[in-house]
Amino acid sequence: MPATKFSAGFQVSENVAQMKASSTLAAMQAAEAMRASGVDVVDLGAGEPDFDTPQNIKDAAATAMRAGKTKYTPTAGTRDLQQAIIQMYRTDFGAMYERNEVMATSGGKQAIFNAVVSLINPGDEVLIPKPYWVSFPEIVTFARGKSVFIETDENHFVLTADMVRRAITPKTKLIILNSPSNPSGRVIPPAEFKEIMEVLAEKDLYAVSDECYLRFVYPPATVFSAASLRPELRKRLCIAGSFSKTYAMTGWRIGYALANADWTREMLKVQGHSTSNASSISQAAATEALNGSQDSVAAMLAEYTRRREWLLRELNEVPGLSCAQPEGAFYVFPDVRGCLQGRISTSEQFAAELLEREQTVVTDGAAFGAEGFIRISYATSMDRLQEGVTRIRRVAERSDF
Repeated sequence: MPATKFSAGFQVSENVAQMKASSTLAAMQAAEAMRASGVDVVDLGAGEPDFDTPQNIKDAAATAMRAGKTKYTPTAGTRDLQQAIIQMYRTDFGAMYERNEVMATSGGKQAIFNAVVSLINPGDEVLIPKPYWVSFPEIVTFARGKSVFIETDENHFVLTADMVRRAITPKTKLIILNSPSNPSGRVIPPAEFKEIMEVLAEKDLYAVSDECYLRFVYPPATVFSAASLRPELRKRLCIAGSFSKTYAMTGWRIGYALANADWTREMLKVQGHSTSNASSISQAAATEALNGSQDSVAAMLAEYTRRREWLLRELNEVPGLSCAQPEGAFYVFPDVRGCLQGRISTSEQFAAELLEREQTVVTDGAAFGAEGFIRISYATSMDRLQEGVTRIRRVAERSDF
């Protein structure tokens, strides 16, 4: 693909030219522009908790600032944060990590980016199950790798070891896993996850496990981290974690990576020449998030549970919509193909109709590799959800398409 030319003579690099802009960020920008013009927007597109960061975490950040902790930190993060991450995984999942296997990052996205670009060579294949978070294939594109997508609709969007085995080729090097999933909310059962990792070990392949929604799981599903797997499986795994969702810290831009010491060392090279280190203040806040009270996490999960149950019931009563029950995260991923008729023939057009006629923001499923679906976030208030469903119903019931 030739480099894109600009009027001033600037030519963007080929690998960036092939990347697509983030559709989830585009949805956020559309909502913000409408709000700024005074429109009553129902924003069901944002993957961002509507809760404030807990007070104890904000207090820890203020204390760190007053103490002068406003300087560079080691690229891997402060010792306090590293130890807090290590202790959490030891206590909750029985996983033993050393400091040279953990690093703080500027959000979970940077952890994934570091992992992919430090491992993938041009032409290497990266397996990505559908539906996928929008940034996964774009990061692979940046690394000059090739995304190979695994269709999971035959199992209602839950990945299996057999699916992985069938997708592997001699060029495969990595798979990116995301459970609980953004956008579907589906959860890979722990036994199945273990089988997937055993297939990878057999084929000498690697995995990135995006665990940004780790704590938001609804019974009877249980919280599971790939860190709990036996060491010989874990050595070919990088876990990408985030404080954004669990502790409502999206704006703090703080996450972490856990991987074997060799992989971590190479990721530190990447980070050392990009962001240097995560924010010192955000690291202090994240340390308190892990060491302090977890009551806020339980409170958020309880409210998400209430919203999820209501939303599933209401959406499945909308003509033309059907919505499977997600086990985790804070999204539902309804099938809108029953609403597609006349001039509205794609989920992108359905989402556009919602935006234009009803000022309601959702994210088109095609952006996640699943045409015919839309992603709805219930990380918003019940009154906004109720209004949103009313507007969705009006579009679904229109007969003048």
